[in-house]
Amino acid sequence: MKKIFYAALLLLPLSGYAAVNDCRSWPESMAEVWLKNQNIVDISQLEEEKTEVTLLASEKKGNDIYTQVFHFTFQDKNGKKYEIITQNDASEDECSASEVNIFLISKKEVNH
Repeated sequence: MKKIFYAALLLLPLSGYAAVNDCRSWPESMAEVWLKNQNIVDISQLEEEKTEVTLLASEKKGNDIYTQVFHFTFQDKNGKKYEIITQNDASEDECSASEVNIFLISKKEVNH
């Protein structure tokens, strides 16, 4: 009985995250376009395989609409990193249920 209780206790934090499809591609694409449009870095200079992504939050807003907040770290071919926070709405069927709000939080060179 204790094992079941502890297993349920471990799953409780997961229940706070709203279940929705992996919708990272929409805000990721919009963040890349934003970086280009702001003349920060050209998309062709980004190394896609080095992109890091973390879903920071996913909260149910309404009947199948979720607000999602992602943290992206893009790296270009010169070793510069660009950290972006995005916020947008998504649903089970549509990742682009809203526009994407984009915030550049860090731009730095990697020296290694």
